[in-house]
This record gives sequence, C-alpha cells and structure tokens, in this order.
Amino acid sequence: MSNVFTQNMRTEIWPGNSYPLGATWDGEGVNFALFSENAKRVELCLFESKSPEKKVERIEVVEKTDMVWHVYLPNAKPGLLYGYRVYGPYDPKNGNKFNSSKLLLDPYAKAISGTINWDDSLFENSKDSAHAIPKCVVVNDYFDWKGVSSPKIPWHKTLIYELHVKGFTALNPHVPKTKRGTYSGLACPAVIKYLKSLGVTALELMPVHQFTADKHLVDKGLTNYWGYNSIGYFAPDSRYSSSGTGGEQVAEFKSMVKTLHSEGIEVILDVVYNHTGEGNHEGPTISFRGIDNSSYYRLNVNDKNLYIDYTGCGNTLNMTHPRVLQLIMDSLRYWVNEMHVDGFRFDLASTLARELHSVDKLGAFFDIIHQDPVLSRVKLIAEPWDLGEGGYQVGNFPVLWAEWNGKYRDNIKRYWKGDSEQVAELAYRLTGSSDLYEETGKRPYASINFITCHDGFTLHDLVTYEKKLNEANMENNKDGNDNNLNWNCGVEGETKNQKINELRAKQKRNMMATLLLSQGVPMLLAGDERGRSQLGNNNPYCQDNKISWINWDELALDNEFFRFTKYLIKIRKNHSVLRRRKFFKGQVIRNSNVKDIVWLRPDGKEMTEGDWNNGHSKCIGLLINGDLIEQFDEKGNKIDDDKLLLLLNSYYEPITFTLPSFRSQSKWETLIETKNIDGLSFKEPIAGRQQYYLEERSLSLFRMIGEGFE
Repeated sequence: MSNVFTQNMRTEIWPGNSYPLGATWDGEGVNFALFSENAKRVELCLFESKSPEKKVERIEVVEKTDMVWHVYLPNAKPGLLYGYRVYGPYDPKNGNKFNSSKLLLDPYAKAISGTINWDDSLFENSKDSAHAIPKCVVVNDYFDWKGVSSPKIPWHKTLIYELHVKGFTALNPHVPKTKRGTYSGLACPAVIKYLKSLGVTALELMPVHQFTADKHLVDKGLTNYWGYNSIGYFAPDSRYSSSGTGGEQVAEFKSMVKTLHSEGIEVILDVVYNHTGEGNHEGPTISFRGIDNSSYYRLNVNDKNLYIDYTGCGNTLNMTHPRVLQLIMDSLRYWVNEMHVDGFRFDLASTLARELHSVDKLGAFFDIIHQDPVLSRVKLIAEPWDLGEGGYQVGNFPVLWAEWNGKYRDNIKRYWKGDSEQVAELAYRLTGSSDLYEETGKRPYASINFITCHDGFTLHDLVTYEKKLNEANMENNKDGNDNNLNWNCGVEGETKNQKINELRAKQKRNMMATLLLSQGVPMLLAGDERGRSQLGNNNPYCQDNKISWINWDELALDNEFFRFTKYLIKIRKNHSVLRRRKFFKGQVIRNSNVKDIVWLRPDGKEMTEGDWNNGHSKCIGLLINGDLIEQFDEKGNKIDDDKLLLLLNSYYEPITFTLPSFRSQSKWETLIETKNIDGLSFKEPIAGRQQYYLEERSLSLFRMIGEGFE
C-alpha cells in the first residue's frame, strides 16, 4: 500500500472521464472526477502515503465535461492520498467562496485518513490549510463476501437496536482491547452472542460517515461524539477503525457487515444528509463550501453570504440542485451495493423534503428514491421533523417509508407518568397508529415505536430524574430538551429508598412491556435493557467517555430487567398477533361474536363512546384474537395465534378488572405481571368472569388456554 505512485505516474496524465465521480481505481490507474459548476480552475493535489503532510505533486485538471472536472493517472494505486484546490471568484454576497489556499476533501472520497487539526487556516483567510485537513484515500472496492448476503428480515419481524459504534464496546472486557470501540469490535463473538441472546434483528448505527468534531467543542476538551456533522458521505469514519486509516477502514466495515449478516442481523445506518460539518457562514472551509458553495448549500436570497438553516446546525444542503440530489443518491446506493447495508434512518428528514420552503412529501428526493430499483427495496426510516416552520411531519411521509413515531414516544411517557386524557390516544399507539398511517396505504410497521433513543434520557434516567444534568457539556445546562415527560417517582436522582427504587423498576418494566407488546416496529436504545444511566445528562452529544459508553461491569447490570426484556422479546417473536402486517378492523370472526380486537373497561364490558371521552380514565383492557390475523406464511398457509389479553393501569391505586367470559373449558394463563420484580407470574390460570386485582401502575398480559368464547 505504501508504493502507491511511481515516477511514471507523476509525469503521465490522461484526460480521464467525467463519470463516475470521485476517485476510481480500475486496476491500472485512477480516474478522478469532481463536480463544480462555478469553478474557473481545479488542481488535484497528491500526498505521500506515509507522511500525509508531504505534498507529492499538484496536477492541474484541464478537462471539463458537463461541469465535471476530470483527469486519469495511469499506474496510480489504492492507498494514494489526495485532495483538491478549487479556484474561482471569492464573492460571498453572491454565494461564491472559492479560495485556492484551502485544501478540500473530495465529496465522493471513499476513505479519509486522519481528522481535522483545528487552526485559523481552515477559515476565510489566505492561510494554506493543507496541514490541517485530513486526506482522501484511493481505495480498492474489491471485497470477498464469500456468498454472505443480507438476511432480508421482513419489517413486521424487525426489532431495531440503536447503538453507537464506539460506545457499545469501548468498555467491554470480552472484546480485545485493540478492537474496542471499532467496527471490528461489533463483530466480535462476545458481542454477537450478546445481541443474539437479546433477540434483536437489526442494529441502527449512529452516524458512521466521516464527520467533524466542532472547533468550539475541541477548544473545551470535548468532541462531537454522536457524529451528526458529516463531511464525507461515502467514507466510513476512520476513528472507528482498528486496522488502519489508509483505506483499511472500508474493508473493516465490510467485514463487520458480513459477520452480522451471517448471524442474521441487519445493519441500518443513521445518515445526515440535511447539513454538513462546515457549519454557518463563519464555519471552516473543508469541502463543499470551497468546491461550489452556491450549488451545494441553500443560501439566503437577500444575502447569499448567509445560509438557510432548517437544522439548527448552521447550513442546509441544497436539495433543489440536481448534482446535490445525485450526491445523496450515489452515496445511498454505494452503501447498499458496495457496503451491503440494509437500510437508512434519515436524520431530520423533513429537511430533505423542502423544495422551496414548505415541506413537500412528494418532493424530488422521495420521487427519485421510490423509482430507484436499489433504494426502494431497503429499509427507509425518517426522523419526521426538522427545526423549520412546519417541520413536524409525523405521519406524513410517503409509502415505503417508516417513521420514528414521536407521538408514540410522548403518549407512552405521558400515560405511565399518570397524565389524564391519554387512554384514547393510547389505543391508537398500541395498535400501530392507524390514525397516522392507515389512510395513506401504510401498514402498522410504518411506525417505529420507541420510548428512548440517543437523544434524551435513557430509560433508567427517565424514571430517576425530572431535571436534566448537562453541566458536563459546558453550556450552563441550557442545552438539551427541558420537556422530557419524565417522572422521578418521588425523589430526584439516585436514592437508597427501597420503595422508590421498586416503583422505578416497575415503571421501567411497564414501559418496556408496552413497547414490545405494541403493533409496529420496536426500537430499543442500547443499554436500556441493562439499566444504563447517563447520570441525568439528556444530551451527551459531546461526551466521548463513561457518561455515554455502556458499562459492561456485571455489578452494574440490572439482571432482573435484562432477563425480563429478553423474555418480552421472546413473547413478541412467539406471537404473530403482536406483529400484524395489517391494521385491526374490529371485525367479527365468522360464526362467532368475537372481533379481532375488543377494548374493555374494568367491568369486563366493551368500551363505549362515553368511556373513550372520559379523560380521567387510566385503565384499559385490550383483547386481541389470533384467529383473525389475516396473514399467511411464505407458502400461503394461514397463520393462527392465541387470544391475548393486555391490561394496563397507570392509576396510583389498584383496580379490580373483570376478565372476559368464555366457555368453561377456557381459562386465562398469566404471562406477564409487571408488579413482580422479574415481571413474570406463576399463578394458576384464571377463569372468565372472575375478578383480577390489577395493581397500581402495572401491566398484565394473559393468554387464553382451552377452547372457545361464548
């Protein structure tokens, strides 16, 4: 890899081709292609692979086709380091910020070596920035997948586990030290064993595109830990590589995917195409700004030195420009075709839909994806909001898209906190949110159900703190959401009070059970099943330390809750009626008076309109019938399941619930009682019409054994 260029290469230059964009090795040489509509001149800069600070050569790129500058270097090889200098007018008021003193990253670079060294040269001045900018790496795309392909898990069987590549294994003693916090670390046998024992089917990786660590954070001794600051949409971030940064990180990422796929686990990427790491008009010049600012970014029409900012991060990519759309589509296809990922979660996805100012769910971006033969077949998940006007778009994304269901999150939190007027909405959230998705032709699995995610309190902290403790972020505790819909159960912070801790544990069981027993696709935040705490920090985006990392010390493990979570996942997998592909209809089964779903009052009778309008009601029963799933297996055989009864009580006092009546041969077997420490139950089956004591703030699940309803 070190001998990546020759004297012959440095003297021989061919015109090359305008496609594909980026640096492409064909086995004999490398083609370089860079889009810039407004540039007047482009230089390709080559660097020594073992000493990236040493420039080898500057080559003027003279060929230009359809606004793409291109050149071919015969005999160039993978491992070659490069960057660009782009010349043109420096006229900020008209949107042009060309500055040839700045070395620029290729937007199509497939690997990037090193990270940014922050100094004044990165900003708008005449100082040369080559020493401060990481270098792009020419890579060899070949990888032997050895016949391993995607598990292609159907949506209705999917269980997503959101994690941070570094934070998940940084402290794991069962992962070799050299692999902790890396792509290889996620593929270690101990990690695979853990994931499979838990029962998750897909990992949703927080951003792995090469990203920047903001200067103001670095100056404070912090960093951009979460990674929502992309600067290289094709490059797996080199900071998560255990094998090297000279392009080896690409093969390491592929090896991770191959291993996970071989174990039946999918890989979903959290991607940030709404803005870049170059920030606002005062930010650094790293790539897009210097290549063609007015093409890549949405500019203020009254002052083109300023950016339109729908993201709160300083800029917004210009989705109205065809080359920007091409960049994003090429990036997405690359990660599917070359890196073999199974889908994407789009950060602040409403921004991608903005064609002019308003959010257009039929925008060009969505039209293109729906017509794409590759991307239309992978998992597409929207974070359906941004910070702009009208940006909250839960339920409004088109068919093919699933959504992070923020309304599910908020309702479940409010309900178990004990808020009034939540039961009517709870009925929608438990059954797949048909009010949001059914009319547009979607299925229950359009709803990605979650209660916690990387952004906000962990599940443990949600029941432990009412006030955020973000002082470690050095923003005077002003960052992070102040409205978390959380309840500390009576005492703020950790306590030795046994009753408080028992209530907190029960509340965690209530919320985890609700999540895993709801229709839709559940998403767990990594570590919640272990009782992970962030010490009350609900916005640890800059904490690359033990605040964010998962503690694998067995003494820190909440064993009872861990076993309960695994048990819940097993129940979900064993009961198809909890993973329906169609919404409930309230239909009566043939030759019976039993519907596919019945909502029950505590007296055992079906809910009336007046009951739904009773804002003080905090207890509800849900009877779902496995005989009317309306599903068939891969061979066309009808799928049948049990009749399940779910009872929920968020009231601070117990409620006596009359169980539904059925024939004398049938009884209700108790599967879950969150009032118990382990969430399990060892009661004798209960006959119908009998009263069941539903403890305050608790949930119970029953399965009917025997035959037939009256």
